Amino acid sequence: MATFAEEDYAIERPLVASTGLRQGLTSYGDAHFSLFLRKVFIKALGYSEDALSRPIIGIINTYSSFNPCHANVPQLIEAAKRGVQLSGGLAIDFPTISIHESFSYPTSMFLRNLMSVDTEEMIKAQPVDACIMIGGCDKTVPAQIMGGLSANKPILPLVTGPMMPGSYKGKRIGACTDCRNNWASFRAGNLDVEDIASLNEELAPTAGTCGVMGTASTMACITAALGLMPLRGASAPAVSSARLRIAEETGANAVAAAGAKRAPQSILTKESFYNAITVLQAIGGSTNAVVHLMAIVNRHPDLCGSGDITLQTFDDIGRKVPLLIDLKPSGDNYMTDFHNAGGMVALLHTLRPLLHLSAMTISGVTLGEVLDKTPFRTFPYSQEIIRPLTNPLYPASSLVVLRGNLAPGGAIIKASASKDRRLLCHTGPAVVFKNSADLALRIDDPDLKVTKDSVLVLQAIGPIGNPGMPEAGMIPLPRKLAAAGVTDMLRVSDGRMSGTAGGTIVLHVSPEAIVPTSVLGIVRDGDIITCDATRRILNLDLDQQEIDERLMERADSGEQSARTDEIKVKRGYAGLYQRSVNQAQEGADFDFLTAAGPKRR
Repeated sequence: MATFAEEDYAIERPLVASTGLRQGLTSYGDAHFSLFLRKVFIKALGYSEDALSRPIIGIINTYSSFNPCHANVPQLIEAAKRGVQLSGGLAIDFPTISIHESFSYPTSMFLRNLMSVDTEEMIKAQPVDACIMIGGCDKTVPAQIMGGLSANKPILPLVTGPMMPGSYKGKRIGACTDCRNNWASFRAGNLDVEDIASLNEELAPTAGTCGVMGTASTMACITAALGLMPLRGASAPAVSSARLRIAEETGANAVAAAGAKRAPQSILTKESFYNAITVLQAIGGSTNAVVHLMAIVNRHPDLCGSGDITLQTFDDIGRKVPLLIDLKPSGDNYMTDFHNAGGMVALLHTLRPLLHLSAMTISGVTLGEVLDKTPFRTFPYSQEIIRPLTNPLYPASSLVVLRGNLAPGGAIIKASASKDRRLLCHTGPAVVFKNSADLALRIDDPDLKVTKDSVLVLQAIGPIGNPGMPEAGMIPLPRKLAAAGVTDMLRVSDGRMSGTAGGTIVLHVSPEAIVPTSVLGIVRDGDIITCDATRRILNLDLDQQEIDERLMERADSGEQSARTDEIKVKRGYAGLYQRSVNQAQEGADFDFLTAAGPKRR
């Protein structure tokens, strides 16, 4: 039998280019020469023929000194490589862009689609049989799954893990729910500058992602629920030895997945996503996950446009699923508590009657078989953090989908994170801010005409309008009201909010304000808005004739046509983004990246 090297140089017969170095050969017109040249250069790194004959497992390196959530990536790479090589594979790491929530202008969401393109194209361009994707900070994990699903080679997400909580004056604190709560107290005058400066040093005391059930932790739990990574990989702290053992396990799993060619488009089914949405509701997860999951769904050729999973699916499932996890911002605890209480293993055993156990996982067995192999016995602490179905933290529908003339395409409210549950059924007069600059200019004006019963409305922070749909939907309370003791108000926008945030906040209003048909875009001060989470309603109290007249008046002003003309000629990535991004209920992805391809606008 010919050796790997002899086969490569047997130019009298066609080169079969399906695995290892033979796949995805550079187009020189001569496949044998392409492989010969590739081996010339890879051997410059010291690889032997024996090493190059093994399955090649790519490891995406998203380390960046601007990304403290990913500070442990070098250690994770080494541990993942160990797992690959102990299982007979060859591990080769390569970089893609890295995104951190607080170091991305104008917003990390603006760059999520770019990272997904980078991920997809590098997986397709390079000769990998499977790919371990190391991510963590909010938008990196969905970007990687979006790109990996489109590339459709075996993909194995490896998250960096949550940070540990800090301490201030004997009380545990952690990013980033406590960042927002304490900043609100500082704005209200309840904390002085020395307090806020001292807190600043304790809110993120270690490397890792936010230590509460924010977007990063939500996406980690969802990724495990989809069956793409080990269950305990969702919650092990970033600075723990357990996180390194998970990385090693992921390396071994990658070699097995490469051998079996377990591509994500064959593994992920509608049942996989039903499980992910069930977990999202049970953990009181980030509203951002709704946008990210819809983007992932619309990358899947069997699910895109099928109607199996839409925005309504989140609400339908939510009605049957109670909130079980007592973590901030919906509860009181931190991700380390969730991990110590049993993490995803304990949660999925609790949710077992509500799950689709036949859903396949990257390990080649069903979710039900995974749970059978990982039995879990509850103990008092585990049931304090992960409540049983009979004693939930919130009865159902942690995340609610609202519709009405103000949001015909849908909107999201995280009901479980409301600080004043009475506001979940509220009618009040609008106080309108045209954009984030207008908000910054007027929100603390002592003469602002606003009361605690007002509805704060922020326009033009949607996918196109900002651009990038920033996390500005948690509109700060006017300082004069905060100082008077007001802790929550109904707020409405076409933007997003951090998964670590809380309040009675309506988000992702669709269509966004900049769209010509958007009713959100024609709301004026004093207009009456009704939000009723029980009846799933978000309405502007105007008759259709008045709405049509305002839309016509807006069109006649020429303001929108001028904005459209500006976007048509805008250069670079910003222009591409605004011309191609779809609406929130479709995932705020680029239309040309979805499985359905671009649509005529």
